[in-house]
Amino acid sequence: MVRRLAWVLGFCLFLTGCAKPPKPVVLNDEYSRSVPSSTLPGWLKPYTINGKTYYPLPSAKEYEEVCVASWYGPGFHGEFAASGEIYNMYDYTAAHKILPMGTYLLVTNLENGKQVVVRVNDRGPFVGERCLDLSYAAAKELGLIGKGTAKVKIIALGEGEIKDNQMVYTSIPDFNKGEFYLQVGSFKQRENALQFKRQLEKESFKVEIEPFIKGDCIFYRVQVYLSNDLQQALALSQTLKKQRFKHAFLVAR
Repeated sequence: MVRRLAWVLGFCLFLTGCAKPPKPVVLNDEYSRSVPSSTLPGWLKPYTINGKTYYPLPSAKEYEEVCVASWYGPGFHGEFAASGEIYNMYDYTAAHKILPMGTYLLVTNLENGKQVVVRVNDRGPFVGERCLDLSYAAAKELGLIGKGTAKVKIIALGEGEIKDNQMVYTSIPDFNKGEFYLQVGSFKQRENALQFKRQLEKESFKVEIEPFIKGDCIFYRVQVYLSNDLQQALALSQTLKKQRFKHAFLVAR
């Protein structure tokens, strides 16, 4: 995105979707020539937007944050991102003001429990107190498109670094492994959640209740265990959604 790139002077790094490890990405020549030759990489140098100076972090290790996320799409699709790559609104990427480029983030929508993994490849958002600008694809996955913003929790999963003009990824988590559940219901009354849980357990489902606090309310989310393997969980979740739980969705722990 030319507009963002002009704002941020020059930062670098990159993404893929949730399951496949990313391939090395070659930086475009125009951007590569703009990277300073000093010991401090361009994407780590402080920059100023609208009179406020931002200091990018040298590492995302153990980084967590709860804040408001938004999304951006058509107006920037096909333009340069601050990383030097072409922004694709259908990729799972995001803009963050200070996290290292190439950082993988687990983003949880705290308003509905949906999750997605994105890669930081741009700077922003520079509106209000928002901390994260998601691509269209990531925002759609989290249920953000209609509302526009949502309270989220972000957890850094892994980073990347540039070597020989290519992005090399480090500490990439195995997105195919974990604990995957299908959320089949949410109740304000704990007893109703317990009753639904007992009903499902009679049908041999492995069920857990996950409390969720929103404002002054506590919601009791009923979740059916699917698998430790993402692909198996996806297949099983599709079957269960067609057969019985039409509005259920997959969650990872």
